[in-house]
Amino acid sequence: MTLPRISFGIIVLNGNPFIPYTLSALYPFAHEILVVEGAAPSAVNIATLEGHSNDGTLETLYDFKKEHDPDNKIKIITAETEGHPNGFWPGEKDQQSQTYAKYATGDYLWQVDIDEFYQPQHMEKIIHMLQADPEITHMSFKQITFWGGLDYWVDGPFLQRGADIYNRLFKWGKGYTYKTHRPPTVLDEQGQDVKKLKSINGNQLAKHGIYLYHYSLLLPKQVQEKCEYYGSAPWAARNKAQQWAVSVYGQLKQPFRVHNVYDHVSWLERYKGEHPEIVQKMMQDLKANGQYELRDNKDIEKLLSKLYYKVARFFLKRFAKYWQNCFV
Repeated sequence: MTLPRISFGIIVLNGNPFIPYTLSALYPFAHEILVVEGAAPSAVNIATLEGHSNDGTLETLYDFKKEHDPDNKIKIITAETEGHPNGFWPGEKDQQSQTYAKYATGDYLWQVDIDEFYQPQHMEKIIHMLQADPEITHMSFKQITFWGGLDYWVDGPFLQRGADIYNRLFKWGKGYTYKTHRPPTVLDEQGQDVKKLKSINGNQLAKHGIYLYHYSLLLPKQVQEKCEYYGSAPWAARNKAQQWAVSVYGQLKQPFRVHNVYDHVSWLERYKGEHPEIVQKMMQDLKANGQYELRDNKDIEKLLSKLYYKVARFFLKRFAKYWQNCFV
């Protein structure tokens, strides 16, 4: 029985140093990888005047395709090729997602951030689940948000109430449309939201150890750029994002507001699980070449050893469970 074909869709702006590692991780499982590069209007402060990444992302993409795409799976799309001559994408990512969807020819569309990874054995398992049950129309994944390095992750009531579940994989075919990026919504040929048909929830997959590994708060460069964008994007409404990046991510001044959705209580936990091998390789390469600043995490180690932090987390977790039970 033929395996289902997976079209991976990626939107990227300033995606270095993740790009070669993310593409390498996806490549063995991909029917195609559709990469939409460039800035939305709110990202003007972290883009070139022409609307592109200012960290060499576009060059990295073309270099990777030239050197590591023997099966011609990778398609790189920019605003100019889609009729936007100033290089910027209109709107706030709907058009970018709709563009990679327009080119998708697979049986499923799997949306991926440039800084998210999966264990390869889990990706293989997902594909075989889809093969075994073609009626599945949607999958979400429970994500783990890593913070400052591979040894720490973020938790909190906001995440536990559902913000850690990401809609990522959608049935795809002729007549299907990608409706909105926030939330990710795909409609079938009859106009039905595929999430409302046969859906596998991220909590179900997490029971089998399948997670989305999100390295979205890993590097200082990455966090600073995200907060520049969040501070300008109307949809995000985070006008203190840049201040958060300096005082919390940089200096750990508010250790119970560590998630970048800083209006909600959150805390740091030590991570004791495994990481995808390619992520470990990426971190080894970054330490070896010194091209990108890595966060000095002595302050995290000091914080996690404090009795008050351990006690406060204990009671916050109890409160979070109570809060969840109130709305079950």
